[in-house]
Amino acid sequence: MEEMKHTYYVDLGSGEISKSKDASVWNFKIEATDEEITQLRQIFDSNYDADIEGFLRAHIPALEYHHDRSNDISDENLLRAYQMLYDLGDEDAKRHIDNIGILKDFTSK
Repeated sequence: MEEMKHTYYVDLGSGEISKSKDASVWNFKIEATDEEITQLRQIFDSNYDADIEGFLRAHIPALEYHHDRSNDISDENLLRAYQMLYDLGDEDAKRHIDNIGILKDFTSK
């Protein structure tokens, strides 16, 4: 039996996921199962953790920015989130993601 999908409204910048389109600002409208929303939430949570690590690293001047694993994790999470939003999103979401071209060289793992 296929799990039922629900409509969600997602703000990529804040990592907020809501069932109400009026509850907050949102960028993407998606149709997702509970499991898919859990996966998207895990990506957002991982990105938050990587951002905290990056913030802490920024206060250690001897560590170079371009050798920082937390930045790589943030980049990977952003691509994974965009891929999920593309896969689950409405036509406006797909069109926007196609227009910015962020997924042209990315294949989900």
